Amino acid sequence: MSASTRTGFGRILVFVYGVFALAATARALVQLATQASDAPVAYSLSLFSGIVYIVATWALGTDHRRVALVTIVVELTGVLVIGTVSHPSDIDRASVWSDYGNGYGYVPLVLPFFGLWWLWRIGRGSAEER
Repeated sequence: MSASTRTGFGRILVFVYGVFALAATARALVQLATQASDAPVAYSLSLFSGIVYIVATWALGTDHRRVALVTIVVELTGVLVIGTVSHPSDIDRASVWSDYGNGYGYVPLVLPFFGLWWLWRIGRGSAEER
């Protein structure tokens, strides 16, 4: 039996990614629909992060490990780059990844590390079963 992204801790990971997919996408869509001219870059980045979370949720939930790996690496890169170039004074116009995910309890910073660890763990498990 092959290790899967849909079992054990993977189920929790898929759930958390799903929550972030919904939260980031909904927030961004509302912001873009009501205040797009206030901070179009920040709100577009939030929408981009929501799309990344949607794809990661789908990939983890359907055991598409390569797609999951790519999206999680994009997520990690995004949160590190946006977190580094954003300033705490931008809080009123923050994106999901601003200030390393401060507005979301730093979960956006920690989540990709858990995702990468899980993919490594299940990948290693299936290699040992061969």
